Amino acid sequence: MKKFLFISAATLYISFPTFAGDYLTNTNQNAAFLRMIARGASIDIDGVYSNPAGLSFLSHEGFYLSLTGQSAYQTREIDATFPLFQQADGTNGSRLYKGTASAPFIPSFQGLYKKDNWVISASFAITGGGGKASFSNGLPMFDALAMGMIHQQTGGQVTPQMYDINTSMDGKQYIYGVQLGLSYKINDWLSVFAGGRMNYVKSGYEGYLKAYMKENLGGAQLANLELDCDQSGWGLTPIIGVDAKLGRWNLAAKYEFKTNLNIENQTHTLEVPTGTPEAVIKPYADGEQTPSDIPAYLSVAAGYEILPNLRASVEYHFYDDKHAGMLNDRQKTLKHGTHEYLAGMEWDITKRLTVSGGFQKTNYGLSNDFQTDTSFSCDSYSLGFGARVNLTQAWSIDVAYFWTHYNKYTKETDSYNGTGLKGTDIYNRTNKVFGLSLNYKF
Repeated sequence: MKKFLFISAATLYISFPTFAGDYLTNTNQNAAFLRMIARGASIDIDGVYSNPAGLSFLSHEGFYLSLTGQSAYQTREIDATFPLFQQADGTNGSRLYKGTASAPFIPSFQGLYKKDNWVISASFAITGGGGKASFSNGLPMFDALAMGMIHQQTGGQVTPQMYDINTSMDGKQYIYGVQLGLSYKINDWLSVFAGGRMNYVKSGYEGYLKAYMKENLGGAQLANLELDCDQSGWGLTPIIGVDAKLGRWNLAAKYEFKTNLNIENQTHTLEVPTGTPEAVIKPYADGEQTPSDIPAYLSVAAGYEILPNLRASVEYHFYDDKHAGMLNDRQKTLKHGTHEYLAGMEWDITKRLTVSGGFQKTNYGLSNDFQTDTSFSCDSYSLGFGARVNLTQAWSIDVAYFWTHYNKYTKETDSYNGTGLKGTDIYNRTNKVFGLSLNYKF
């Protein structure tokens, strides 16, 4: 095995969406989403993101403001099985690699001004990513490559019991979004919206792998890799929407066009073995740009007022991932774009208190070629619940909890990370988010 496989296996784009939504899209911009989930037909301040066309049907004329803080905690787990991951007795075994991603405080802001049939709205939020992921014991892809290289170059004479591997990998990703738009009520039942969002990406990774013979065997270095790279880029997302209010029904749709976005490397450290081909090094070199498009996104929702104090909503999302450029055209390996199905209800127990709950199911269209140790996803379902407390006619707060269950994804390969040996990865994740929004209108 050639040593340059170490660097070719490292993916610049480490993906770890912190919230609900697609690979690069966070759909929860307000605690109202966390507590009900299906907010695509909302006529409220959180509609700045979820249903901007519906803002024209707000009853109060003047300013609306909402400040939101969220705390998100996730884990990533890879249960890896590989012939060289030997147990103490020499039998083949598995290794569990666990990464943590935390974002203790993620702020967002939504605001609008309504006058007659017109509404101007604006928002700021972490529209993608939102945290840092740390694998303190590295990743199986790097360990397997190192062990496979050592096994091949020494003809199997140097066994895993004869050397130590010290490795670690950290990644971060933030997509900051500033949105501005205009809503207009055409008549008593129809409203439209047009606007856009400027997205700024700040991401990067830092990692290393060092393999040494054990001290009693001389301590010679067998392998070395160091990567330290920051990335940045920006892109513009055009957005349109429509809302039809028909008696007890409210029907809404929003479409966000694809965001053409390239991220540029600011590489601080790139140490690879001598003789690594230029074609392998180039994508990781300082100043290089790689595609990281945000996919087009369609939301269609229907809300129904069952009783004056009881409302229900259903919603559908589609993300056109297969036409959003990724590094090495990775998007082409997907079976289809992402489908999401959402439902929620809210009940006004009193004029002061509203409780709500919701459900979301996400299907990514994953494939073995798409899944990598540095960027993997799992189909899931999510539950959210919480409450709104109306403190006064002007002030209210939303509090919520959002939890996700992921389906494990099993990837079996005949050449595990290019080693020529069979291996298996079982990918899994956990996720929980807490949110609080403070709302004011005047």
